[in-house]
Amino acid sequence: MFVVSCLTSCCASCACGACMSAASAISRRSARLAYCGLFALSLILSWILREVAAPLLQKIPWINTFAHTPSKEWFQTNAVLRVSLGNFLFFATFAAMMIGVKDQNDKRDAWHHGGWVLKVVVWAVLIALMFFLPNIVITIYETLSKFGSGFFLLVQVVILLDFLTSWNDSWVEKDEQKWYIALLVVSVVCYLATFAFSGVLFVWFNPSGHDCGLNIFFIVMTLILAFAFAIIALHPQVNGSLMPASVISIYCAYLCYSGLSSEPTDYECNGLHRHSKQVSTGTLVLGMLTTVLSVVYSAVRAGSSTAFLSPPSSPKAGATSPLLEGDNEAGKSSKDAEAKPVSYSYTFFHLIFALASMYSAMLLTGWTSSTSGSSELIDVGWTTVWVRICTEWATAALYIWTLVAPLIFPDREF
Repeated sequence: MFVVSCLTSCCASCACGACMSAASAISRRSARLAYCGLFALSLILSWILREVAAPLLQKIPWINTFAHTPSKEWFQTNAVLRVSLGNFLFFATFAAMMIGVKDQNDKRDAWHHGGWVLKVVVWAVLIALMFFLPNIVITIYETLSKFGSGFFLLVQVVILLDFLTSWNDSWVEKDEQKWYIALLVVSVVCYLATFAFSGVLFVWFNPSGHDCGLNIFFIVMTLILAFAFAIIALHPQVNGSLMPASVISIYCAYLCYSGLSSEPTDYECNGLHRHSKQVSTGTLVLGMLTTVLSVVYSAVRAGSSTAFLSPPSSPKAGATSPLLEGDNEAGKSSKDAEAKPVSYSYTFFHLIFALASMYSAMLLTGWTSSTSGSSELIDVGWTTVWVRICTEWATAALYIWTLVAPLIFPDREF
């Protein structure tokens, strides 16, 4: 019991102290960024406990229930999953509580934006309580996290496509030659970077004297997809643009690299095996940074005009009639007249954080396949390889679908 208290309260109290000191300064507008900060804090806590918690967890009887003590890597994974579960429950609970919030008169709107001292305390208590749960609960959560992480990766792709579409449209709407030139420059640079990077991948992951057909297939498929993006986007019947196609191409090349670099260190076709620790840690940092940025972006974009991110009551969700009709204003009470619709879906907002909690746990544990390898290696193993490659292919499929869907279903709005 004393070990658990030291393990959880020591790390959580430092986090709570920093959060509580800033809680009073959190305004309505900065609430979304405060949630992002709390999420980032959970990532740091997971990373710290992954490095230092294994010896402590080995002494806890309801965690170390084995006749033969498992490896250090098993306890590292267990610590990360427990922090992730607490974080997931915190955001999932808020997502459930915020279902149906349509205007700012709803008392739950105040729950979403205020009460930060209480929120931080609840968050810390939830994480601490996770270390009292039996291993079977963590095992179930580990399995569910793999599915939740896959869904988060798909959401990440949708967010990326939404960003690229908005970026391209904003420059095109300016209708000035310099912005068209800027679009062309970005497109050319991204495509040149994609082809150059693919060439580097051939050198790194297809060493001479070895049969590396699988790696070659992954890299060639990435190049084929890059050409396909450009051909489809520039087709006369497709309302596409070369700039989003080029950015998606280099993103797919990055996913291919991250997958190949996650191959086991003893695999003969992994040309980076001599620097596996540095590569794995670098992939982790970049992946964690991508996760945080995507979550922050989803928070910022939550009030956008995309129906995927905005609630039906929001004027940005595509409503064709005003929320307050002029003919009915006289008959409405002052309370109804002052009611302002929420600008984004609170439920979706918190759901993104809940899914990101699952994904960050998988990232830190190598999709729980790293327990069989060295504790120095993070996000390494065949499970990680196929997750990355499948994410690349899913990204390509979703992007191509956004281009061809209007042709297949002309009566629908995309």
